[in-house]
Amino acid sequence: MRKVITLLTDFGLSDPYPSIMKGVILSINPEATIVDISHSIERFNVRMGAFILAYAVDYFPEDSIHVAVVDPGVGTVRKPIIIKCCKGYLIGPDNGLLIPAAEKLGLREVYEVDIRKVSNGYVSHTFHGRDVFAPVAARISKGETPDLFGRPYERYVKFTLPKPNVLDGCIMGEVLYIDSFGNVVTNIDDLTVKSLNIKIGDLLLIRTAHNNFKVRFVDAYGAIEPGAPLAIINSFKRLELAVNLGDGSRFFKLKVGDAVEVCLAKNNIL
Repeated sequence: MRKVITLLTDFGLSDPYPSIMKGVILSINPEATIVDISHSIERFNVRMGAFILAYAVDYFPEDSIHVAVVDPGVGTVRKPIIIKCCKGYLIGPDNGLLIPAAEKLGLREVYEVDIRKVSNGYVSHTFHGRDVFAPVAARISKGETPDLFGRPYERYVKFTLPKPNVLDGCIMGEVLYIDSFGNVVTNIDDLTVKSLNIKIGDLLLIRTAHNNFKVRFVDAYGAIEPGAPLAIINSFKRLELAVNLGDGSRFFKLKVGDAVEVCLAKNNIL
């Protein structure tokens, strides 16, 4: 059966781990279509993984199977789970990683995976991506149902991505993601920006733990000169801090998890 199976991990690309997971999947279902969402999630950063997964799942066929492994608790008492959704399946660790995506896809039921029902052989305490999640995904792609791997599970870890707050005419947010260009993606959504009547061309005051910055709110990176900082609503529909043809994370000295405050500048002059 030709099914889409996506992979998201913090494994990186220099090690063989993603390829090994693909090999396991294809050994069970040679007709599977495997798509990499990302293997560059910041190591151990469940929040970043949850954000990227929740954003990406909207763009895949509704019966896709999504495997996510950002799993600092691998080999401990944390449980492997399958989430059956209205629009597909999610498979991974019970640490909150899957929940925002599951809610977008219509969470129906969560199952605890009994490892003994996945493999009669060796199961590594350090690589459940290979020995648990990949084979479960492949077998579901061939028509097996979650109840064959375990029982319904209601005590799964709940997780909600942080939401921005508006206080005294300013938006309090935080950095969720920094892409390979150095663009700083915050949790401040487009509707929150609109609620403050911020318009294209306005000057924004950005406060961080390190400094204050005045930047122009634009609708394209190229709307200002190369090397200049900017704020923009990106394809995630989130406020992004960037530098045209530069690295926003270096300019603003921001990393994932840092707090950001955004206000309209008192005057519109840089």
